[in-house]
Amino acid sequence: MITGAFGQLGFALSQTLSEKYDVIRTDIVIPLGQTGIRLNIQNQVYLKEVIESTSPDLIINLAAMTHVDGCELNPELAREINIAGVQHLCDTFNGKIIHMSTDYVFDGKNGPYSEDDRVCPISVYGETKLASERILLNHDPDHLVIRGNVLYDESPFTKASFLNWVVNSLRDNQEIRVVDDQFNNPTWTGSMADIIELCIQNGVSGVFHWGDSDHLNRFDFAKMIAEKYELKSSLIKPISTEEL
Repeated sequence: MITGAFGQLGFALSQTLSEKYDVIRTDIVIPLGQTGIRLNIQNQVYLKEVIESTSPDLIINLAAMTHVDGCELNPELAREINIAGVQHLCDTFNGKIIHMSTDYVFDGKNGPYSEDDRVCPISVYGETKLASERILLNHDPDHLVIRGNVLYDESPFTKASFLNWVVNSLRDNQEIRVVDDQFNNPTWTGSMADIIELCIQNGVSGVFHWGDSDHLNRFDFAKMIAEKYELKSSLIKPISTEEL
């Protein structure tokens, strides 16, 4: 069972896993023309009903409040979704859980990071995701936390996509400001989906980091996107994190 199955990673993962497994797709909203079960992991009663009626062997939790600024503006909602939601999964499901987390559990000063590096979140989003990791692994060390960073894809069902934001803004001839002092490993959702499948097949547990091979700042990544889609890269302006 996949929660958040119609986000950009969830959709790619559903396609990858459905080639070998029976995939139960759940999300808070089911897009028109798609098949799935409406599920909000904040609702523990209904979560229990869905789990009992579908009997999944494994849950892959992609449901989260991922909008960093939104988490700062509404920290209580972020905690309800990112922390309490994971607690509900642990309290309700007896099998293995794979949980998607983030590089925001670090402060970004000394990356790239290994799984053994000291965590130090500096945002509400990072704090809630770190708390969810600890809940999960304290519940059962056989669970798996995968930390990714800057996932991208042409996602048909979600606006929470850096690639879509860049492409749509430039197509509208809109100038955008992108930070040039945050370095990441932008990761294609298809790549992450393949890694998750390998983790399932090999019974990986604990904490695992994955990012694709390119290591660049978000400004350069945005310019690469513009070049790929033959859009005006001159509309992309660099800005520092401090200036945001």
